[in-house]
Amino acid sequence: MRVTLVECAWGATRKKDGFLKRKYYTISARRGKKKALFAVGHKILIAAYFVLLKLEPYKEPADDSQKRKQKQINYLKERLKELESAS
Repeated sequence: MRVTLVECAWGATRKKDGFLKRKYYTISARRGKKKALFAVGHKILIAAYFVLLKLEPYKEPADDSQKRKQKQINYLKERLKELESAS
């Protein structure tokens, strides 16, 4: 039985919560569902390569979306203060 990377990517996007699912939804919003599936398949291929290269188990990247949002909020607050002081 032959399973393609796109089929693996499709399965990975159906996981309850995970890095590949988040990656799929961020890319599909910008590029479309087909390109997002290929991108997730590519991520799986890269992960498999490094698992085989380093002979270590796969560790999923941490979710840093809250940290990124807070950083953006702080930046926008500072920018607003600059604009208020300039006028």
